[in-house]
Amino acid sequence: MSDEVLVEESGNVAILTINRPKSRNAINGAVARGMAEALDALDARPDISAYVLTGASGTFSAGMDLKGFLTGDMPVVEGRGFGGITEAPPKKPLVAAVEGYALAGGFELALSCDVIVASSEAKFGLPEPKRGLVAGAGGIMRLPRRIPYHVAMEIALTGDHYPAARLYELGLVNRITEPGAALEGALELAKKIAANAPLALMATKKVVIESQDWPLDEMFKKQAAIVNPVFGSKDAMEGAAAFAEKRAPQWKGE
Repeated sequence: MSDEVLVEESGNVAILTINRPKSRNAINGAVARGMAEALDALDARPDISAYVLTGASGTFSAGMDLKGFLTGDMPVVEGRGFGGITEAPPKKPLVAAVEGYALAGGFELALSCDVIVASSEAKFGLPEPKRGLVAGAGGIMRLPRRIPYHVAMEIALTGDHYPAARLYELGLVNRITEPGAALEGALELAKKIAANAPLALMATKKVVIESQDWPLDEMFKKQAAIVNPVFGSKDAMEGAAAFAEKRAPQWKGE
C-alpha cells in the first residue's frame, strides 16, 4: 500500500489512515489511489469484516489538496470518485473516526461512511463556496438525506464549521468521545459490528443504502435478491447451530 494511506489490522477490522499530516491530511491523487487499492484488496478478503477510516496526527481531513488541484493533481479515481471512496464506498461496514477537522472533501469522506464516531473537539463543514467551489463529492446530496433539510442548507450555504456536538444532536454523529479517543471509540464499535456474520453485514448495508430509492411495489422483490443467498449460506447454518449449542459462532464468510 502507499505511504499516503496506511493499513493496520486489529483482528477482523482494518484501520485505514490518511497519512499526510503536514497537509492536515488533504486528499491528493496519491491518497485517492491508495484508498481505492486498499479497499479493493480488503473487500476481497473474507477475514476482514469491517473498516475504520481515520486521519493521522489528530486531524481527519481538511479536504481536497488545493495546491495539488492547481497543478492538475485530481484526487479522483475512475469508478470510485473523490478520495477513492465517495462514489463507490466499500461493501463492508465503514466507521469514521474523526479528530480535529473534517472539512470539505474530508466531511464528504465521513458522509461516505456508515457510522461516525467523533471527538468532542471535532469540527465539520462544507466550506467549498468560500473558495468558489461546490461540494460535488456527495456532500450536498448525502447531507440532506441524513439531517433536516433547512439545517443541511445552512451548513452547505454558509460554509461554516459546526461542532461534533451539534451534529450528534442531529443524529449525524453516532458517538462522541473525549479528545484523542475517536479512534479507540470507532474501533470498539467496528469490532462490535465485525463480530456479526460477514455476509449478513454486507447484505444489510446494501439493502439499507439501495432501498431508499426502491418503488414500494418492488421493495421486497429487490430485497429478496440480496438477502436470500444469505439465508442459504453456511454462516446462516452456523449461526443457528451456535445458538442451539450455546457457543460463539465461527464465521467463514460462506
